[in-house]
Amino acid sequence: MSRARTRPDESTKPSYITAAGYRRLEEEAHQLWTVERPKLVKAVAIAAAEGDRSENAEYIYGKRKLFEIDRRLTFLGKRLDVLTIVHEKPTVDGKVYFGSWVKLEDDAGETRVLQIVGPDETDVAGDKISCEAPMGRALLGRLEGEDVVVPRPRGEAHFCILAVARERPL
Repeated sequence: MSRARTRPDESTKPSYITAAGYRRLEEEAHQLWTVERPKLVKAVAIAAAEGDRSENAEYIYGKRKLFEIDRRLTFLGKRLDVLTIVHEKPTVDGKVYFGSWVKLEDDAGETRVLQIVGPDETDVAGDKISCEAPMGRALLGRLEGEDVVVPRPRGEAHFCILAVARERPL
């Protein structure tokens, strides 16, 4: 899932997202608005009808959960308005662009495949890395076969770009 920010990005810096990432955020907002929220409103109404609300755990939990859903919907609405969708696929010239899939090898010989995406669709546990992260910034504009040095708090990491592609299979 996307990185949750505590407040919308108010900088003048453009925020980019892939078309698939934008679609996922839209689907999340639609799911929350049309399925989750109505179901929760109904549950809160049933809990409220049971009597004393101050000691009704279901009512209190439901109200908190409803607040969280409303807050997420507000956030998604603001983010979707300011994001710039990058529709075009990266060119196939061996250079790393936004949306490119990159196969890397580290000093230990381990390989890893990553896609360069916007911060709203980053999945560090998966295979999507932000173009604003140190690794993403180090990779952008580099060519296949180049060595890349990524600054980290515990020291520099060295990688070799084995392949660059438009689609996942590398």
